[in-house]
Amino acid sequence: MLYDITRTVRPTTAVWPGDAPYRVDTAADMEAGSSVNLTTLSLSPHTGTHADAYFHYTRGGASPSDMPLSAYIGPARVATVSRRDGPLSPDDFAPSALAGVQRLLIKSHVSGLPDDQWPSEFPYLSVMLINALAAHGCVLIGLDSPSVDAFDSTDLPCHNAIRDAGMVNLELCQLRDVPDGDYELIALPLKLDAACGSPVRAVLRSLRE
Repeated sequence: MLYDITRTVRPTTAVWPGDAPYRVDTAADMEAGSSVNLTTLSLSPHTGTHADAYFHYTRGGASPSDMPLSAYIGPARVATVSRRDGPLSPDDFAPSALAGVQRLLIKSHVSGLPDDQWPSEFPYLSVMLINALAAHGCVLIGLDSPSVDAFDSTDLPCHNAIRDAGMVNLELCQLRDVPDGDYELIALPLKLDAACGSPVRAVLRSLRE
């Protein structure tokens, strides 16, 4: 079975407060006599389900075109947390959820929100959790939350800890209909140069197929 864990990108899709909303402009219209429909897109690379690039928070950091592709494909585990707000620690998970995990996707109440609603509260990572996952050999952490750090954070300790551990992250995954368990993840960023992130089409495939 295939689970699409990507939020739909529309002009109404909620974005980080102050960020640019998704916009579609028509350059050519078949209804107006053109031979094709042609559109121009404008959006923040952090719209909907996306991958942060190291350049987002690191001077001279990698753009999406240079991020490690292998981290975005492979075995992944979905684990639900009950915490609605604040930093997540290893104690928020059953020990079996973290043991041997290569890619962890964290499901919270945020997955139950519609695409056009910004979460007033959301769980985010902690450096303690990132270090614990890195010790297990984890290469990717994904959340349904809009950030791995607190909303008001300016020093971004969790973003930096992910980079320092050689890991990558996904944000705003839609995990509402996905049962906890193990899957294959495919969530490749676009090959964008000089960008701070990239939208992804993230899917989970059942390992039983």
